[in-house]
Amino acid sequence: MSIRPLTALLPLGLALSACATGGALPPTEVIRYHLGEPVDRGTIRVEPLATGTASIEFKTYAAAVETQLLRNGYAMPAVGAQPQLVATVGFNRANRLGPPKSSPVQIGLGGGSFSGGRRGGGVGLGGGIGFPIGGGGPRELVVTELVVTIKRRADQSPVWEGRAQAVSDPRKVEGDADVQAAKLANALFTGFPGESGRTIEVK
Repeated sequence: MSIRPLTALLPLGLALSACATGGALPPTEVIRYHLGEPVDRGTIRVEPLATGTASIEFKTYAAAVETQLLRNGYAMPAVGAQPQLVATVGFNRANRLGPPKSSPVQIGLGGGSFSGGRRGGGVGLGGGIGFPIGGGGPRELVVTELVVTIKRRADQSPVWEGRAQAVSDPRKVEGDADVQAAKLANALFTGFPGESGRTIEVK
C-alpha cells in the first residue's frame, strides 16, 4: 500500500481525465480532520448518519467501519451499556453516465453534511462518470463515497472525521458494494488518525 500527499481534496475530474487513456482507475482519495492526538478511544457504537431504519447496504458499510475501529483501539460496549463514543456512517454510490460534479459535502470539526446513505444521484456525489478506458467508447463507472464521524456520546462533540472516495468498474468484482465498503473503510483508517486536513491517495 502506498500513500502520497495531494495538494487538493478529491480532484476527481482531473484524475479521471488523466487515467482515461491509460485504462487505470484513480486511487482512493482520503482526507481526515481531528483536534490533534491522542484521539479519544473507548467503547463505541456505529450508527447511520441518516435517521430511520438502517438499510442492508448501510449494514455492509457499518460492518467495514466497525472492523477498522476494533483494529484501532476501540471496543464494542457490553450488552445494555451506553458507549462512550458514537461513529456515524454516511455513504453514497452513484452509477450513471455524465461529467463529474463538485461534491457539496463539507467536513471539518464543528459542522458538516452528507447524504447519509443514498444510492444513485443523491446529494454528495454528482453521479457516475463515463469516459473511454483503453478505447471502445465511454464506459459507465461507479463513484462511491464513505464519510465517518466519531463523536463523544455525552455531548455529541466530534473528535474525528474522515471521508474516502473511490471509482470502480461495476462489471468487475471490485465494483460490488461489499468490496467497496471494505476498501473505503481500510483506506479511511490507514495510519489512523492521520494528519488533519491532509489529502492522501491510498492504492
